[in-house]
Amino acid sequence: MKLENRRQQVTPLPKFLFRLGRYAIFALGLIVFSVLLGTIGYHQFGEISWLDSFHMACMILTGMGPVMTMTTPAAKLFSSFYALYSGVAFLSITAVFFAPIIHRLLHILHVEQDDRQY
Repeated sequence: MKLENRRQQVTPLPKFLFRLGRYAIFALGLIVFSVLLGTIGYHQFGEISWLDSFHMACMILTGMGPVMTMTTPAAKLFSSFYALYSGVAFLSITAVFFAPIIHRLLHILHVEQDDRQY
């Protein structure tokens, strides 16, 4: 997933859209992994149903907050560590998704600046 450097021209739109798709698929994979991790953990440690575990994992991952109260020490520990992981994962996944878009915008601005003669 290499991006062009400042000495290279801006990537053509079809190639950029293909790159954006690859980054989106990678971000989606990270989301699926994170939700699966949370769902399995809440089901195991929180002793709640699969649907409630999925709901809880999705709510924590998106930053909305817990839906259910964890009662056992193991469930509370898992919930705490999953919340810490989710905070980092959500920001990282967002950065992965938007990286090619921001890079393209900054690259366009930088190329235009380099083309001017002073």
